[in-house]
Amino acid sequence: MTSNKRPKMKRPAPVTDLLTALLRGTPAELRLKEGRIWEVWDEAVGDKIAAHAQPATFREGTLTLHVDSPPWLQQLTYLKKELISKVNEALDQELVKEIQLKSGKVRKPSGTVINKPARRELSAEEQAWAKEQAESAADPELRAIFESLIRKDREHQKKD
Repeated sequence: MTSNKRPKMKRPAPVTDLLTALLRGTPAELRLKEGRIWEVWDEAVGDKIAAHAQPATFREGTLTLHVDSPPWLQQLTYLKKELISKVNEALDQELVKEIQLKSGKVRKPSGTVINKPARRELSAEEQAWAKEQAESAADPELRAIFESLIRKDREHQKKD
């Protein structure tokens, strides 16, 4: 007499394993593997790079990254080969063959803390001093801008 019972699992299987098994041999299997790029990105490239560049699209071996500033765009141009290597290593296979960089909005990694510079209130004397320094500008609009810059600079300095 044979039993029709399936063997018990030692532990529940992760959904990704189930999907991988279900989609094996289908075009969707490749899409599932490609989707892992977003999962491994932050850890593969590190927090510093992940704070300024994030995957946007992936198509036929080309990973397009959105980068938040021109200096980072230029810096990452020189690091393309290293980034490809790190991502492929994290994926345990060579999916990424090329990287394209585009200027775009970047979400900050969850662990990133953005520190705003500390500001302090200016004393009446400091405000008067800033106004006095700006008086040398003849144009009223330029004078206001100059005074604003002086105030902001003083707000970020420690009190003497």
